Amino acid sequence: MSDRVQNTASEGKIMGNGANGPLSGAVIAVAGAGGPAGRATLMRLAEAGATVVGADNDPQRLSEAVDAARYASGGATVTGDTVDLLDLQSTRDWATHIEKDFGRVDGLVHLVGGWRGSETFTKTSLDDWDFLELLLVKTVQHTSLAFHEALQRSERGRYVLISAAGASKPTAGNAAYSAAKAAAEAWTLAMGDFFRKAGGPEGPTSAATILVVKALVHDAMRAERPNAKFAGFTDVKDLAEAIEGVWSKSAAEVNGNRLWLTEKP
Repeated sequence: MSDRVQNTASEGKIMGNGANGPLSGAVIAVAGAGGPAGRATLMRLAEAGATVVGADNDPQRLSEAVDAARYASGGATVTGDTVDLLDLQSTRDWATHIEKDFGRVDGLVHLVGGWRGSETFTKTSLDDWDFLELLLVKTVQHTSLAFHEALQRSERGRYVLISAAGASKPTAGNAAYSAAKAAAEAWTLAMGDFFRKAGGPEGPTSAATILVVKALVHDAMRAERPNAKFAGFTDVKDLAEAIEGVWSKSAAEVNGNRLWLTEKP
């Protein structure tokens, strides 16, 4: 199913400054944890007191992200699993073992990304769609189907999808990317309807929500392009802060909603 990333022998035994933080006691899974946004999110959630379980398809990158988050938070419980999120059963097994190991699942943050585009609409390659449909849609389908019941059992379950403004206003050269993001959003909103109906007359206790960015930027990008403005881009640290903030809002406030971190198109 997956391989657990092993780090230090003291894993999970020392709680850092976040032990009494706003997410103390929460167990949150992060899909796509090895990239820059994943690293920032692991760190932020751990500092807020959560037990964090990351997944990535690159064991080395994931191990580095897990170690960085643990040490930055003073030794909080941060672990990592290499999981094939393109395989539904593997994803379900991951969700099952998190709930078994930690007793609950309070969140799934979906940070699996990828981009392909073209110069013009005419030059769009459907190979790009095939690639992006797997990364941006199939992984959302699998994580949502694997985790939604555990999230509903939680008193503060949250499914958080990171999307792009282009899903609402596609450009000619980004047809495949924008369509994949729009499909992922629709799927997430359907899960939000599940949470709404499960909550009954009193309203949802768990939520599926979408954080919308124009694009993401991180320190390495700025170092590579020191003169670039990155206008409208969201720094991965600011994204991580917004992700943490989803738990500070009520389920009814965020469920089935797009939360914009950039100007609406």
